[in-house]
Amino acid sequence: MSTPHYVTLADGQMRVWRSGSGPDLLVLPGLIEAASVCADRLASALPGWTITALDLPGTGGSVTCWAEDIAGLARLIAEAAGRLGLPACPLLAFDLAAPLARALPEAGWRPDGLLLVNAAGAEGWSERGLRPAPLAPRADGTHLAVLWAHLRDAHVLEPRDASHPAKAGSPLPTPAELDTMLRSAAGAPARYEALWSICLDAMRSKSDSAGGAVRVDGLEEVAAHLAPMAAGRKPAGPPPPTRPFADPLRVWHDYADTPAGRVHLRRAGRGRPLLAFQSAPGSSAPLLPLLHGLAPEREVIAPDYLGNGDSDKPERAVDIGVLADDMLALADALGLESFDLWGTHTGALVALDLTVRHPDRIGRAVLEAPVLIPADFSADILDHYFPPLAADRWGLHLLQAWNMRRDMFLFWPWYRQERAAARAIGVPAAAVLHDWTMGLLASGGHYDRSYRAAFRYDTRAALVRLTRPALICAGPADMLVEGLAEARTLAPAGTEVMPTPATVWYPGQGDEAVRETIGCYAAFLTTGSDMTNPHPVA
Repeated sequence: MSTPHYVTLADGQMRVWRSGSGPDLLVLPGLIEAASVCADRLASALPGWTITALDLPGTGGSVTCWAEDIAGLARLIAEAAGRLGLPACPLLAFDLAAPLARALPEAGWRPDGLLLVNAAGAEGWSERGLRPAPLAPRADGTHLAVLWAHLRDAHVLEPRDASHPAKAGSPLPTPAELDTMLRSAAGAPARYEALWSICLDAMRSKSDSAGGAVRVDGLEEVAAHLAPMAAGRKPAGPPPPTRPFADPLRVWHDYADTPAGRVHLRRAGRGRPLLAFQSAPGSSAPLLPLLHGLAPEREVIAPDYLGNGDSDKPERAVDIGVLADDMLALADALGLESFDLWGTHTGALVALDLTVRHPDRIGRAVLEAPVLIPADFSADILDHYFPPLAADRWGLHLLQAWNMRRDMFLFWPWYRQERAAARAIGVPAAAVLHDWTMGLLASGGHYDRSYRAAFRYDTRAALVRLTRPALICAGPADMLVEGLAEARTLAPAGTEVMPTPATVWYPGQGDEAVRETIGCYAAFLTTGSDMTNPHPVA
C-alpha cells in the first residue's frame, strides 16, 4: 500500500503517495484515477522503482494548491518536486496530465525522460469536448452522482464515441477505486471541473514532440521503456519532514506513524500542545473553527481517528479504550510528554478515558457533550444508526451518505423520521453539507466503528474517576446537551459543568456565540495547565 505524505509549498500543501523501492519515478496520475490507486498499481507493475504520485493541484490532499493555467499549475508541481528533493528522474503522465508534464521544464523541474500514458484517449476526449457537467454542490446531493457518472464513463466508454464501451485499455476500476477518485475530485469540485477544462484545452495546443515525450499504451510498454533507465541511479531516499507554514496560525496537514497505523493530522499554532478529538464518523475537518480560535495561544493538533477520515483503516475491533490508546501513541510519536485535551461527543469520551487512565500526562481536559443517555436509547442507536456504507458500482452509496448526513441535521436520532424527533439546528448550505459528506465517505465501511464505541462506553463509571481538572460543557443546539444535568451529579471536585453559547463545530452557529465559546475553552485551558499540581483543584 502506498504511503501518503504532505509537502508544504509557499502558499499551500500538496499530498504525494509513495510506494515501492529503488530509484525515483515521478507520476502525474491524470484526472480519472486517484494518485493512491495509481501508485499502488504502478508499484506492482514496475518493481525496482520508488513511485511518487501526486494529488494534482486542486484535487485530493492538494486542494489548497491552485493556479488558473497550465504554466501556473506546472510551477506548483515543480515546486513540490524540488521540495521533496526529487532528482531529475523519469516522469510518467497519464491522460490529461500530459500538458502539465510538458510544461514542467519551463516551470523549473526537468524530467529525465517523459512517458505519456493514454494520451490517445485524452485526445479523444478533447476532440469531442468531454467535460464534467457542473459540479457545484446541490441541496439534494445529485452532483455526486453526476461526478461518479463522469468518472465511470471516462473509464468505460470509447474516448471518441460516448455510445459504445471500449474493448481495449487498462482494467476497469473497482467500485472502491472509483470511490477513491471521486473523493479526490470532490475535495474541491469547482477546482476539479476547472482543472479538467484547463488540461483538456491544452491537449490541443501542444505536440508530443516537446521535451522528447514518448507515447506508451499499457504498463507492459511502460516497463519496457523504463527498464534501461534504471541503471546507475541511486535508490530514493525518504521524503523530508512536512513543514508548517511560515504563519503559525495557518492550519497545515501532517501525518504521524504509530504502531497501529498512520494518523492524519490538522495542526495550527505554537505553545503548549492541545490534542483535539473529533466526533464520529467523519474526519477532524469540522474542528477547523476550534483550531483557528485556539491556535493564537497554543498548538492545536486534531487527528483523524484510525479508521476515520484520511488516517489508516486497520482491521480490528474498536472501543473507546482502543481509541484512547491510539491517541496516547500519537502523543508519543509527536514527542508530547504533557498536553491538554479537548474532545466532543465520541472525542469527549476518548479524552475522558485518556485522562482517567493517564492523568500524569494530562493537564486539563474539555469534555464537550459526553454521551450520557439511557441504556435503552443506546441500544436502539446501536441497532439502527449504522447501516452498511460500501462503494457501489453505480454510486448509489453517495446518495445514501448524503441523506444520512442531511438527516442528522433534521432528526435525533437521524433514523427516527417523526415530528417529535425534529431538531432545531437546521440543514446547512449545500457546500457545507458536501464537506461533511466527504468526511463520512472518507471513513467508508469503517465509519461506524468509532461511532459505535461511544454508545458502548460506560461514561458514568469513568466520570467519577476524574482526577485532573475538567470542563464538561455543551451548546444549546447539541443533541446531547441534556446530559449536562446528570454530569453535574457525577462530576468530582475540580470538574466544572456549564452550558456554552455554541457548539463551535456545528454549522450555522452565530459568530459572537462561537467567539464566546472559544473564550470559555481558552480561559479554562489557560488556568493551571502547567502540570505543577497533578491533583484536583477546587
